[in-house]
Amino acid sequence: MNNTMTAVVYDEPGTFEIREIPVPTPGPGEVLVKVLAAGVCGTDLHLHAGEFGPTYPLIPGHEIAGEIAAIGPDVTDPAVGTRVVVDNTASCGRCEECRRARPAFCTSLVAQGVNAPGGFSEYVITSANRCFVADDLDPEVAVLTEPVACVVHGLDVLDLQPGAHVLLFGAGPTGLLLTELLRNCGAGSLTVAAPTQSKLDLASARGADNVVQIDRGDMSAALDTLRAIRPQGFDVVIDATGSVNVLAETVDLTRTGGTVFVYGMAAEAAKWPISPYEIFRRELTVKGSFAQQFSFDRAISALRSGRVSADGLVTHRFPLHRYAEALDAVRDSNCVKAMIVPGL
Repeated sequence: MNNTMTAVVYDEPGTFEIREIPVPTPGPGEVLVKVLAAGVCGTDLHLHAGEFGPTYPLIPGHEIAGEIAAIGPDVTDPAVGTRVVVDNTASCGRCEECRRARPAFCTSLVAQGVNAPGGFSEYVITSANRCFVADDLDPEVAVLTEPVACVVHGLDVLDLQPGAHVLLFGAGPTGLLLTELLRNCGAGSLTVAAPTQSKLDLASARGADNVVQIDRGDMSAALDTLRAIRPQGFDVVIDATGSVNVLAETVDLTRTGGTVFVYGMAAEAAKWPISPYEIFRRELTVKGSFAQQFSFDRAISALRSGRVSADGLVTHRFPLHRYAEALDAVRDSNCVKAMIVPGL
């Protein structure tokens, strides 16, 4: 192993370099992971813009699959050579939020790729107890564990009633994972609306009953189609786009007593005008879901069992020195899922 490694490093928002930096040494309870694949997602675009609480200097990359390259003192498991996926978050277990079983809101949360070194590098240090063995999974499948874990937690929050009629806006990687798990969680019917037909085809293959192509510049025709599918409205309307223009249509498409579920990540400064009277008069519920909590093990089980399929999700792969192209791919609607493969 060399003494230096290549990494993507930000010193400020919007500016990064591909640098040679020292390979870190694992301390007590830690392991050094050789990164085999690291997913790039919309959160990384927000981090690029300085949103989502980054700490500098920052090595981003929070969806990490790799191989144990070295272990710190007192670590016996996982052993060197084991393939793993990394739970990128660590909470203190003592603050008020942790004591209320909300570790993602820990006041001392360490989130690799956000406020601690992440996976857009050749090697990354992490705690041994946050590694999940994935020797049986291809790294390009295993690396999906973190986004699947976020979806699993989202469904915990949503608490979907069996037989509910669901409308899902968005057919990116998150939307497609939601599609598959919503069907497995007992949705009575599932309609997916998104701009890109090829992604809607993937949604159909994953169990969507109806797919509707939308033009975000003029949604009128798509809205008419959605109202025709459920004239009385949907029991649950989910936004997995983060688009305020899409969010603006969710309340009107939700039936009386239904739920609007905010899953997509909008810009921090974005505002969503909602009529309080409409929420009051029709007894609507608005829910949100942030990150993943107590769901990593269930996520890897879903990938392992095939309940969640990785087929067709990873469409773009880039070495570290082409990180800028990876960000551009995430912005492109033709890309489903992009990832950094340091050894490419």
